[in-house]
Amino acid sequence: MTERNVLGGDLEECGTEPMTGFHRDGCCATRGDDRVMHTVCAVVTDTFLAHQAAIGNDLSTPRPEYGFPGLRPGDPWCVTAHNWLRAHHDGAAAPVRLAATNESVLRMIPLEILRQHAVDVPGDLSGLEP
Repeated sequence: MTERNVLGGDLEECGTEPMTGFHRDGCCATRGDDRVMHTVCAVVTDTFLAHQAAIGNDLSTPRPEYGFPGLRPGDPWCVTAHNWLRAHHDGAAAPVRLAATNESVLRMIPLEILRQHAVDVPGDLSGLEP
């Protein structure tokens, strides 16, 4: 069964450069694993990265032994709902791609809060006015 996003559609890919997802498949999927859910597709910023480092989640430092290149502002990355929500409460939330954010986060984060930080762009821009 395909996992769903917070908008009710099929879960879209979050990012592959660098390869993200708990399962390093580019998606913020759960695959039934409830231990640590990397389910929010965030587009990381300097502020978010600094916040994460301050709470003990260093996402900037490369870790070659794990195949992790370290993140730079603008990189899409699946982060835990808990850490994203903490950043939100601390005024450091990263923008979110709703179509690539797993519906499971709605148990912890209200959709209204996620929408405040949404950066999704429709795939077909032809219907948008200039």
